[in-house]
Amino acid sequence: MVNAPVFCLLLLFVCLSPAKSVQIDPCKQLCHCNEGTLRCQWQTPGSDLPGNSTKTSVELSFSHITVKVIPSRIFKGLRDVVVTILISESHSLEKIEANAFEDLPNLTELLIRNTKHLVHIEHGAFSNLPRLKFLSICNTGIRAFPDVTKVLSAQLNFILEIYDNLHITTIPPNAFQRMNNEPLTLKLYRNGFVDIKSHAFNGTKLDQLFLNDNHNLEIIHNDAFKGATGPNRLDISSTALKCLPSYGLEPIQVLVAESSYLLKKLPPLDRFVELIDARLTYPSHCCAFRNMRLKEPNSLLLLFENFTKQCDNTPRKHSNETQSKEEFFNISSWHEDENISYTDTFTSDNFDDEIPVDYDYICNPKKLTCIPEPDAFNPCEDIMGYDFLRVLIWFISILAIVGNAVVLLVLLTSHYKLTVPRFLMCNLSFADFCMGLYLLLIASVDSQTKSQYYNHAIDWQTGSGCSAAGFFTVFSSELSVYTLTVITLERWHTITYAMQLDKKIRLRHAVIIMCGGWVFSLLIALLPLLGVSNYIKVSICLPMDIETTLSQTYIIIILVLNVVAFIIICVCYMKIYIAVQNPELTPINQDTKIAKKMAVLIFTDFTCMAPISFFAISAAFKVPLITVTNSKILLVLFYPVNSCANPFLYAIFTKAFRRDFFLLMSKFGCCKTQAELYRVNNFSAYTSNCRIDHSCGGIKKTSQADVRLTTFDCQYSTVHDTNNCKEG
Repeated sequence: MVNAPVFCLLLLFVCLSPAKSVQIDPCKQLCHCNEGTLRCQWQTPGSDLPGNSTKTSVELSFSHITVKVIPSRIFKGLRDVVVTILISESHSLEKIEANAFEDLPNLTELLIRNTKHLVHIEHGAFSNLPRLKFLSICNTGIRAFPDVTKVLSAQLNFILEIYDNLHITTIPPNAFQRMNNEPLTLKLYRNGFVDIKSHAFNGTKLDQLFLNDNHNLEIIHNDAFKGATGPNRLDISSTALKCLPSYGLEPIQVLVAESSYLLKKLPPLDRFVELIDARLTYPSHCCAFRNMRLKEPNSLLLLFENFTKQCDNTPRKHSNETQSKEEFFNISSWHEDENISYTDTFTSDNFDDEIPVDYDYICNPKKLTCIPEPDAFNPCEDIMGYDFLRVLIWFISILAIVGNAVVLLVLLTSHYKLTVPRFLMCNLSFADFCMGLYLLLIASVDSQTKSQYYNHAIDWQTGSGCSAAGFFTVFSSELSVYTLTVITLERWHTITYAMQLDKKIRLRHAVIIMCGGWVFSLLIALLPLLGVSNYIKVSICLPMDIETTLSQTYIIIILVLNVVAFIIICVCYMKIYIAVQNPELTPINQDTKIAKKMAVLIFTDFTCMAPISFFAISAAFKVPLITVTNSKILLVLFYPVNSCANPFLYAIFTKAFRRDFFLLMSKFGCCKTQAELYRVNNFSAYTSNCRIDHSCGGIKKTSQADVRLTTFDCQYSTVHDTNNCKEG
């Protein structure tokens, strides 16, 4: 026999049905420890308990037993009376031998709990238990899934409960075959499952399957449900599953997948033909089921192809009324146009008079319920909610990228000296180039996920792609606004102090100023990645999270700074206009031309900043005046206006840029005539304006107004340093 401690603490609860309580020591009469071995046997096989004259039902409860092994056929002597066996709180039990619980025809409940040193349950330990209704194996140390294929229970609603067994890593094929042939419930939660093998549930009729809280469960094989019927309810909450199996989803009526954060993609919707209730992790998944109608068996739907048309043409009764059978089943009127009559074959007389015909039941089938429902930040739509935006965003993004790339290329490859305006223009073009990259990234993802965004929403919004897009757009917008403000201030300063060369802004000053702008823009763009607001709130990856006070403050500060920058730009251009306006010296058409240039610059800034700032500030104070869907119109039509317009307004439309462009193209054998013309013009201007000793001098006296006008109009046409050449 098995060696074990001599002392065996055995608690036995005896349930008599309907007999009186046993007055003798049951441990000595039914089960006792002999030389460390557990033995259970009637005094005389088939007899009743001593002192009891009626048939007995016995519930055995073993707690804190010190035996290491439960041997084979240990309960053979109790086979006719034992109905419940509970083994719990044992720190010694290590093994249950084959056939330990064999041939117990009246056993209904078998529970093995809190036996952490139990590491092995031999095959066939549970055999021939036809009345077993509940089998529980919980909080043990077993390393392999227990063999339950020989249980052979014939009971309805059989429940198998296996949980808190952290060392079981897999459910093998045919794990439940022949256990029970009736609808059953499997509670397999809080185990160490990593995967579930093919045909794992073969041979079962699954009513409910609970796999929740298996935090390491990553894979359910595509064929895991092959050979099984059901399940009707599947719970995979709090697992590490990344996808559902492709086979066996059709019978599921209730799907619970809460807190399953890695399950970011659902199978094709046509697999969920019976689904009526879904409790998921992400709102976007519910978008997939929004328009699904319940599959309700109805013989009428099978008989009439134009049933929906009849529902549309039939006036609806009040909610507390039902239509008469004669009215609703007047089938010949449904198919009047087709000269088809079903009146003789299918009339209301075929139906029981007590069954009312419910209009809502037949014409308005229920819709599948799904939680969590999509919110205002994530409506059920693609990234670009409108088709015209899907076309425009491609055009605008390409225009911004190409325009700013050309400007950068020309300015950086020019052989002329890098001046302050050129340096600032390079920074502006780079910022606007990043905005183009953001729009291109959004357009690409929208194109790839069209009509299927609900299946990609989580991967996109929580992945590195959306974070990169959000970083690009915040960095570029803030650097662009900052650089525009600096350019405007530099223009105003240059014109205001045109006669005071000692106050001229040097390149080193501009570099220091722009370094501050880069640090500021990088910091603002990085904060959402560090937890201050975030880029995952909406599909267009803008920092719209204002749930915390810190996040709300962050958004408000950005918007206020942008508004202040716009005000500075407007004020500076007004001062510039006043400074250069001189009716005596400036022709009227020239004055009008300057005003138009300023108006265009201010208008583009206003178009870009005003709508977005207005709606964004209201939303930041939690009083949204526009939906996310409509905000995408602002994103495409207004948000990138500056990024598209700046390279043209500040560079491409200037004479200096055209000169540099043609000179660059001439290096590749193109536009040689235009390049040569610019070279001749530059040489003529140089010889007529510069003295031989290379010092600047005035050929004629000019008023301060003339200098200011020329400075504004030709600022970006300067070819030489001001120490060598005078602006004409």
